[in-house]
Amino acid sequence: MSPASGLRAVGRPALATLAAIGRVALFAVATLGHMLRPPFYWREFATQVMQIGWFSLPVVGLTALFTGGALALQIYSGGARFNAEAVVPSIVAIGMVRELGPVLGGLMVAARVASSIAAELGTMKVTEQIDALTTLSTNPMKYLVVPRVLAATLAVPVLVGVGDAIGIMGGWLVGVTRLDFNSVTYLKNTVDFLEIWDIGSGLVKGAVFGFLVALLGCYHGMNSGRGAQGVGRATKSAVVGASVLILAANYMLTEVFFTS
Repeated sequence: MSPASGLRAVGRPALATLAAIGRVALFAVATLGHMLRPPFYWREFATQVMQIGWFSLPVVGLTALFTGGALALQIYSGGARFNAEAVVPSIVAIGMVRELGPVLGGLMVAARVASSIAAELGTMKVTEQIDALTTLSTNPMKYLVVPRVLAATLAVPVLVGVGDAIGIMGGWLVGVTRLDFNSVTYLKNTVDFLEIWDIGSGLVKGAVFGFLVALLGCYHGMNSGRGAQGVGRATKSAVVGASVLILAANYMLTEVFFTS
């Protein structure tokens, strides 16, 4: 392979990736712009709050419950090597509200919501329903994208907060029933070591993750290819893209929030 061919092999995917990032960024700017201008479709927004928030609660709650319990077991096992078993309540609480609650909640919502939005909008595009909205003088961005993005941005922090509480409860259940912790002492240590910003930072992460999940779902759905294969690729790309962006955004937000 000649040097020029090697450069082309590397440069072509890199340029395609940068172009895709640019298209998503422009889509995000357009979405934010439409959020600030009427009309607003409040009924569609309320429907999406139920779809994204309420119906995602079971999977987020179960994920948080088992994660909190497993985290308590792991911390107790590791702390026993240094006679530091007493740190289990505080580390479970901090780990859940700062990192595991927002990240796992965001990933579960991405798996459920980003795929659903991309498939729904992709199918609407394939069946020309989006073109019909334009014909009826209804802006598809305002009617389809803005309610979903706004609903996810507001609903996911609530899911994260509920998931944090359930995860801490899971750690408490394991600590009391399996690790012989005193219930009152466990809960007191949890409350004493948690700070307001620990909880607030997780909720901010949840809002950012919700925005990314809905944005990627809407972007890939609105730009879906034709036919069943196009909708399938859009769904897959939405979930993968949202998951990767959640992990990247989590690192950047953690760097901003907790690095002095």
